[in-house]
Amino acid sequence: MSKRFRDYKFWAALVLVVGMAFLMYAVYTRLISLRFEIAGESAHHLLSWAGVLFIAVFTPVYYFLKRSHPNRYRTLLGVHMFGNLIAVMSVSIHFTHQISRPATAYPDLGTGIVLYPNVLLLVLAGFVLAFGSSKKYGAWRFFHSSLAVTFYMVIVVHLLHGLGII
Repeated sequence: MSKRFRDYKFWAALVLVVGMAFLMYAVYTRLISLRFEIAGESAHHLLSWAGVLFIAVFTPVYYFLKRSHPNRYRTLLGVHMFGNLIAVMSVSIHFTHQISRPATAYPDLGTGIVLYPNVLLLVLAGFVLAFGSSKKYGAWRFFHSSLAVTFYMVIVVHLLHGLGII
């Protein structure tokens, strides 16, 4: 058995991804309902805001901290990986909630339909970088970084569109 499959981080990350898939299914089929408000905002929107804020703030923080504190790289990488997986889970709840709405109240997916696959590809590239073969590491690293830049560009447009500014 490969060394990476004996790594508890691989299995923990895989459990989070599988848990995310089950949670998305439960929201889509309405086994779990997040159709309630907290402080005047829907719960699924608050979850997506929390997830996006974590990704948007911690990713550049991680980038700079790993260079200024190389002795803490493994800890920072763990927070980056698992924090972003949990953040993507909260964004997935929002996306699933949006696409599960009835046809009479279906949202304008607009930039969300671009943003969500981008986030999923970021997770895939992150998995390959963390647990895959190192033969094509440079190409995957470039792909992962490019997707991160795309995320920032699209999230700005998505937020401006959602706020009715554009």
